[in-house]
Amino acid sequence: MKKLLANENVPLDSVTYLKNRGYDIKAIGIESFGISDKEVMAFAIAEERIIITFDRDYGELIFKHNFKPNEGVIYLRISEYESELPGIIIENLLLNTNFDTYRKLTVIDNDGIRQRSY
Repeated sequence: MKKLLANENVPLDSVTYLKNRGYDIKAIGIESFGISDKEVMAFAIAEERIIITFDRDYGELIFKHNFKPNEGVIYLRISEYESELPGIIIENLLLNTNFDTYRKLTVIDNDGIRQRSY
């Protein structure tokens, strides 16, 4: 099972939702509140975790600053949602055996899912 890292902007209800379903997830808001995006990237790379975030700066870190987390980044661009919805979205993605995050920036918005390899 993939290991996850929730950026501090991911609702704790979503983190709890995923933990309760057996996912290995760490939350920056609990583990290392206030660290920089670059430190989050380094944490994810060191622990081989998929980053889940609402922060669009991660695309810039990947494509302009050469951070390359092997497990990938999932960027959620949804605006209005219940606090568990991001967790439900992530679980549904990970349960899909055809879905792969390896060295990809995945963007999820109201229009669907896009991926860009790096």
